[in-house]
Amino acid sequence: MTHSNTRQSEYPVDPLFLDRWSPRAFDGANMPKEHLLTILDAAHWAPSASNLQPWRFVYAHKGSAQWDTFSELLMEGNRVWAKNASVLLFIISRSYSISRDGEKKPAATHSFDAGAAWFSLAMQAHLLGYHAHGMAGIFTDKIVETLKVPEGYVVEAAVAIGTLTDKSTLPENLAERETPSKRLPLADVAFEGSFTGKAD
Repeated sequence: MTHSNTRQSEYPVDPLFLDRWSPRAFDGANMPKEHLLTILDAAHWAPSASNLQPWRFVYAHKGSAQWDTFSELLMEGNRVWAKNASVLLFIISRSYSISRDGEKKPAATHSFDAGAAWFSLAMQAHLLGYHAHGMAGIFTDKIVETLKVPEGYVVEAAVAIGTLTDKSTLPENLAERETPSKRLPLADVAFEGSFTGKAD
């Protein structure tokens, strides 16, 4: 078992997996562009079906001309804390592939592959001393329009990246939740031979 970051695993996993978490208390400091590009470079080395690399990243640095626009694309529950991040970005994936004869076909794993890129992003951010927090509370239709997302691409999620600060900077209801989350027992999610877990 591994114990780190107030978490404990059932088996001896690397502490890196326990140390990565998704806080909301960020200090609003600027991030060097090279750091963000390093994070995105790591993300784009993620595995994908047939190496199609369906992920796309659209980002804005805090203080940039696009920052307020990006903030407005988040639902209020996320905007209230994500405004103090160093970077906001949206993960978008291409939902089709193109055959050798130019035919468009649905890409069944585009979201799965984008998830692999998200995890690579989060881990590289952690290795650089930042934290990444993924968000589903976004205005998808507004994002498509505002960011000029082409047809055939899907907005998967938003991500706030920043440097951790004291939770006292958060509203009280969020400060109470500002702790690394636990996980279900491994036996509840991993089954040998057939699906034997609860359906709900």
